[in-house]
Amino acid sequence: MRSHPADYELVAPSNLPSVLSLLAQEPGAWLPIAGGTDLMVQYAAGHLAARKLVSIWNLPELRRIEILPGEIRVGAGCTYTDLVQNAVVNREFPLLTSAARWTGGVANQSRGTLGGNIVNASPAADSLPALLVYGAELILVSLRGERRVNYENFHTGYRKTRCAADEVIQFICLPRRFSDYRAHTRKIGARNAQAISKVCLAALGRVAGGVIEDIRMAVGSVAPIPFRLTETEKILRGKRIDPERILLAKKTVAREIQPIDDIRSSARYRRAVTANLVAEFLSSFNAAGNKTSSALARWNTLPPEQAALEILPCCGSNSWARQMAALRPIEDEDSLLAVSDKTWRSLTEADWMEAFAHHPRIGHSVAPSTAPARSAQWSSEEQQKVGAAEGNVLDELAEGNRAYEQRFNRIFIVCAAGKSAHAILDILRRRLRNDEQTELQESAEQQRQIASLRLKKWISE
Repeated sequence: MRSHPADYELVAPSNLPSVLSLLAQEPGAWLPIAGGTDLMVQYAAGHLAARKLVSIWNLPELRRIEILPGEIRVGAGCTYTDLVQNAVVNREFPLLTSAARWTGGVANQSRGTLGGNIVNASPAADSLPALLVYGAELILVSLRGERRVNYENFHTGYRKTRCAADEVIQFICLPRRFSDYRAHTRKIGARNAQAISKVCLAALGRVAGGVIEDIRMAVGSVAPIPFRLTETEKILRGKRIDPERILLAKKTVAREIQPIDDIRSSARYRRAVTANLVAEFLSSFNAAGNKTSSALARWNTLPPEQAALEILPCCGSNSWARQMAALRPIEDEDSLLAVSDKTWRSLTEADWMEAFAHHPRIGHSVAPSTAPARSAQWSSEEQQKVGAAEGNVLDELAEGNRAYEQRFNRIFIVCAAGKSAHAILDILRRRLRNDEQTELQESAEQQRQIASLRLKKWISE
């Protein structure tokens, strides 16, 4: 049964002291609401138990980010968009900005708040493992005063916290001491974006001479609360990273977590995946491909317009290139590909068409005149196997291209790298049977794969 507005009372004080006064007068009666991205789902489903709501949305006391010498203080009312757009947060706390980009779509990121994510206390929340590894502390305020608590001890059980009925979170405090740590985060969900995590890992590590000096790992969706993998950290700290140590870490992780079977995944799957994600993080210290490349490091420092222009050949969409430049700094290849995928999927159909138009037809060596020179070069390299095909196969491809363009009124897009002309011809014939919407999505996915391949080439140059 859906909720009825008449059953609820909503007030919106203009400042924080007024909110605290209301909470103190009737402790437990009023539920603070900020962005409402989770609360409104409960409301729409008729499951919102609280009947008296007090809005703390856009209160100036909760919306600022304070940069101090030893820490930054993020207002609990700051949105995910605020986090992504703050240069210091991006540079010093990349795990947090990655989580912010994963959280829902653009609308949710512009409404959802970091404080709301914390007090909602979902074990699957993307930002919470990042806060754990960064050693966050919370400043809670009420009419009784303020108190500072370690975030690590804030969650007491499933959707339960140490926040008193008359308190709200004012700041999330993050110590500025992890600049020399390697940061790594992974989210496993049903799809890359706008999906609740099956498993989420955030990790920081510092290695010297092959020995782990310090390591901090936290996970979500594998226990009633998000938590640090303290036992696994203990058997790794002060040790060398080798296959035997990684295997021991995987076994320790599997014992340490408490996953369940639910509609999104099984406990067995979560246990195996979490262990593999930890192994992936440990292996990354020895994998040169995961280190920040010189090309990526230099690109992070370019002016926005120049940065967008330089990355444009990887995709062909100006909107994609501008958004990628705006989301810097991007620390490594994994992050670069994840940001690219999410940005690509957020674009309009017109943006997709712009990217498609930068490619030559399959079987043609000449790219459109509008395509950047580097894009044309990459297209030629990607079609190397096609160029070596027999004349009759190329004729069939040309005929297929014409049929495709007549039917869909755009060029046929396929990730040609490593594919023979025969294989591409089979793909083309199959896709000619698609309806318009199915084919548009297939084309977009092929373009995403092309962009990923080119980004890898680009950062290795």
